[in-house]
Amino acid sequence: MERPSGEVAPWAAALGGDGEAFGEVFDLYRDRVYRHALRLVGNVHDAEDVTAGAFFELWRRRRSVRLVEGSVLPWLLVTTTNLSRNRVRSLRRYRAFLASLPRSGPALDDGEAAASHIDETGTAERVREALGSLPASVSTLIILTAFEGLSPAQAATALGISDGAARVRLCRARAKLASVFGMLSSK
Repeated sequence: MERPSGEVAPWAAALGGDGEAFGEVFDLYRDRVYRHALRLVGNVHDAEDVTAGAFFELWRRRRSVRLVEGSVLPWLLVTTTNLSRNRVRSLRRYRAFLASLPRSGPALDDGEAAASHIDETGTAERVREALGSLPASVSTLIILTAFEGLSPAQAATALGISDGAARVRLCRARAKLASVFGMLSSK
């Protein structure tokens, strides 16, 4: 890979924190990175987001970017590929989640819809309040397992604790949440 002559000076200045010089690097490679992202995600809006993310990471990690034959383009393309994969995976999980939701019955009239929204808002507030009553590490464990679908073992690994400790904390947290929800429902 041959380093474009237009990259040398701007990249050197960008390494020193020069935003305008970084803009020149962006101008030099944005179309190539965008086309690469578009091929991978297949959606204009997602490709724009991935492109922006790749250049954000380039700026954020500029001092540790691995140059290939003196160019940042290969690093940008690898980062774009990784961000695209993450985006596609996220979209796939989101679609699977939507497909798993129960189908709704007949549409509610305006009054019923408003009442339903108020009920949902109240429930969400109660859940936030209940999670707030737990220590941060325990509420994170609950969030990872109950809301994000991680197994207790996966959550334990993510939090740097043993599987057994995670299971004990989850058991205690469930009991605490049951009592907190009991207190909140009487308010």
